[in-house]
Amino acid sequence: MSEELIPSSGNNYSASSIQVLEGLEAVRKRPAMYIGDISEKGLHHLVYEVVDNSIDEALAGYCTHIEVTINEDNSITVQDNGRGIPVDFHEKEKKSALEVVMNVLHAGGKFDKGSYKVSGGLHGVGVSCVNALSTHMTTNVFRNGKIYQQEYACGKPLYAVKEVGTTDITGTRQTFWPDGSIFTTTEYKYNILQARMRELAYLNKGITITLTDKREKEEDGSFKQEIFHSEEGVKEFVRFLNSTNTPLIDDVIYLNTEKQGIPIECAIMYNTGFRENLHSYVNNINTIEGGTHEAGFRTALTRVLKKYAEESKALEKAKVEISGEDFREGLIAVISVKVAEPQFEGQTKTKLGNNEVSGAVNQAVGEALTYYLEEHPKEAKTIVDKVVLAATARIAARKARESVQRKSPMGGGGLPGKLADCSSRTAEECELFLVEGDSAGGSAKQGRSRQFQAILPLRGKILNVEKAMWHKAFESDEVNNIIQALGVRFGVDGTEDSKKANIDKLRYHKVIIMTDADVDGSHIDTLIMTLFYRYMPEVIQGGHLYIANPPLYKCSKGKISEYCYTDEERQAFMQKYGDGTETGIHTQRYKGLGEMNPEQLWETTMNPETRILKQVSIENAAEADYIFSMLMGDDVAPRREFIEKHVIFTACLRISQTSIPLSIYNYLKPVKRKIQSLSK
Repeated sequence: MSEELIPSSGNNYSASSIQVLEGLEAVRKRPAMYIGDISEKGLHHLVYEVVDNSIDEALAGYCTHIEVTINEDNSITVQDNGRGIPVDFHEKEKKSALEVVMNVLHAGGKFDKGSYKVSGGLHGVGVSCVNALSTHMTTNVFRNGKIYQQEYACGKPLYAVKEVGTTDITGTRQTFWPDGSIFTTTEYKYNILQARMRELAYLNKGITITLTDKREKEEDGSFKQEIFHSEEGVKEFVRFLNSTNTPLIDDVIYLNTEKQGIPIECAIMYNTGFRENLHSYVNNINTIEGGTHEAGFRTALTRVLKKYAEESKALEKAKVEISGEDFREGLIAVISVKVAEPQFEGQTKTKLGNNEVSGAVNQAVGEALTYYLEEHPKEAKTIVDKVVLAATARIAARKARESVQRKSPMGGGGLPGKLADCSSRTAEECELFLVEGDSAGGSAKQGRSRQFQAILPLRGKILNVEKAMWHKAFESDEVNNIIQALGVRFGVDGTEDSKKANIDKLRYHKVIIMTDADVDGSHIDTLIMTLFYRYMPEVIQGGHLYIANPPLYKCSKGKISEYCYTDEERQAFMQKYGDGTETGIHTQRYKGLGEMNPEQLWETTMNPETRILKQVSIENAAEADYIFSMLMGDDVAPRREFIEKHVIFTACLRISQTSIPLSIYNYLKPVKRKIQSLSK
């Protein structure tokens, strides 16, 4: 079959129409191809690319200290004490090697096996992409007792590499200013960089990483700073991740070995919880989609524990059928492998494909676990008892789950009674609003677009699934209503994991949490996000979960009216129309969504043309797991410590949403307003 192509603007299609993007133009033209996206995630990815080069120097044995600084103007400086980027003449490119590294795609030392045994970067696009996506970048190399420098504008060198001084240190310093015309935001968040730097310190024991924020000063006048250093590596990492849970055994099952030429480091703990938390890394890259190293780990864990349980006659007494997932309930583990030539699925590097790694990890974990169980019979029995309990709970959960999934998700009879469905059956255009309370639900039903917007009112605060066993969650009406409405099914994709969510028949590609802009609303937000993160992370990973942002105020003066979504916007309105005072300005405070009429709710929160939605994403799986366990778990002490660490009540006026989690920020806003009123 052939098609006739009709030019949209004349028939001038010729050789002159073919564009060849030279140098770094391709990166600036299609930045998402190289760094994932151009939002906050892509912005922070620039830092990771530069830091990863320093980490690669550390892996090669030449770097011990990395300094990351957020400067006052939101530029970033990364300095290490490695060998420094070579500056000598590159024969092929006829220019300094430094300029080649900074300006040529697919150029770097990672291709030469003699330079780096292992590295995170393989494609040679990392630092050159950072250069391309920055309005300005300055590189200083400390090498051979001299300081070399070159500056760039949007990836183009401003002058040849030159000597600018002498030095007694070695290393590289990179300073760059992200391009605001490319990125949707250029403001770096300390907590995001903090999580990644902590992670890198755990994965590379002995290395010191310093993170400094020059935008914020401590009470003593010094800049905000944190130093990350770990002597025990992933062993210390797994203790940190498990610190918000109740340990089943105090021991860390640890191995650090090399199999088939692949260095493998792994740490395992068990807690009294009900979830598997496995965090895997390849050359310091967080493989959130798993891969062959995770497959090898799970195979070894199931094989060894099942053999031990059978030999100890524990399964005969229990009279339950054990599944692979039962051995992983309450498991928290970190596995880090170093692979000379890793094969990833695409530039995003989220899933490892090297087949040889599976066997190596299987062998290493199997040997270490077998040795531990033989040497620690008391702890082994505790783990096996936990497995039997998990199997019993799994059977109960299956029965409860099957009662939820018995009816077809597309049939009307299988949908929750309170769901006001939309008329469209095209999932890509459909939206589901999870609304707090029947009152707000009534307004939302009247104000929505019936074509593509569905409404599901929720009665109060849903079950905190962080503290509940699986079958208890499926016995909750509100949880069931959400699962039924979405059309999510569990354990139907052919894997042995009955807890894995299948979203192939997801009925809405936008799931929007819409709650009141108060403390209770933030709590409900967190409870619903916990449900999705623990039971349906695929929805978040697919980019389907959002949080609506309703206005806090409606400010009016005469015929002029504006909705204000923050206290700062309200202050700006008063400054613009009331000379900074409330004289003559009428302010309506929305305590809840139910106070808005349907037209107002549509205009401010539901209309795709005017609304503000916050997409929920998982930037760092390990950090997310830790935060959810801490904020929603049973242990109060870590939660109290977290609040005390992040909140200084005497400096409450300086609290910003960017510095602490949204739920905590909203909890403290009344305190902040009270202090403001007292200070007037």
